[in-house]
Amino acid sequence: MLDFYQQLATALNQGVVVLATVTSTKGSVPREVGAKMFIRADGKTHGTIGGGATEAKVYQQALQILHTGEKQFVEIDLSGTPQRETQGICGGTMLIWLELWLGSESLDLVNQIIDILTLGRSLAIVTPFHPGKKPYLETTDIPNLPLVKNHALVEPLLPPPTLLIIGAGHIAIPLAQIAKIAGFKTIVQDDRPEFATKERFPQAALVLAQPIASIQEILQNIPNLYVALVTRGYTQDLEALEILCHLQTQYIGMVGSQKRVNTVYQMLQTKGKLPEFWQRIYAPIGLDIGALAPEEIAVSICAELIKVMRGGTGVSLSAKISS
Repeated sequence: MLDFYQQLATALNQGVVVLATVTSTKGSVPREVGAKMFIRADGKTHGTIGGGATEAKVYQQALQILHTGEKQFVEIDLSGTPQRETQGICGGTMLIWLELWLGSESLDLVNQIIDILTLGRSLAIVTPFHPGKKPYLETTDIPNLPLVKNHALVEPLLPPPTLLIIGAGHIAIPLAQIAKIAGFKTIVQDDRPEFATKERFPQAALVLAQPIASIQEILQNIPNLYVALVTRGYTQDLEALEILCHLQTQYIGMVGSQKRVNTVYQMLQTKGKLPEFWQRIYAPIGLDIGALAPEEIAVSICAELIKVMRGGTGVSLSAKISS
């Protein structure tokens, strides 16, 4: 979400855009309420509301709005119903709001969003479905999910979750890259200065070349924290877990063989750590996709992060359909 608004700010600095937002859905559709894309005057786009015929229709309408400036809804029929003009056969319908964004007022609004999200705070954007009313921000009454209220869409905008990668070795490099694409703010820590460098992790928000114990205060102030332990040995795992057990985390995953994992668990027990802590560690880390190469392992880790964040099952979608 933060990246989207950063891209939107860049586009607004260069000219006008049409912002397309999914406002309601019914049945099976490719994107959720709140999904967005914008269309620039030069025809370039950023974001997605589902691809394919859905975006093709919205794109054509957006080109007209670039000239007329008239806000409007576009209904996308993906039901496959024979008597209707069909844009796809996903099984449902979508309603999408198109609105022209331009000028300093729109840019100021976007910059406010960027500033608030960068500070790690939440807010909501309210989009009235009215020709004479403009979007505005709400920082107090923030819903958990997008909702339509008083003929307006109220969307919560949340700061990106943070992934702390402990260990800056061969797995950490592709993991930082993939996690960034998946929407995580990444922090990389390693006590070896030659490994923990900005050159090796250009996409990381923060690279810390210092012992894990020295950044405990920093970690205490990070909300929505996910942690991936991809260290060089169980000694580093134990050192990190001694600190992590005192923090509020959404996820802790630890790389290693089953023998290494069992060794860490046994040592945690001898140190008096309660089973409630070490039993919630995802170890060995990642989903079982047969990963071998560092890049494949990074994909399996990121897949597990998304599974935990979104409440998924990790089961193949084709298996769910056949059952």
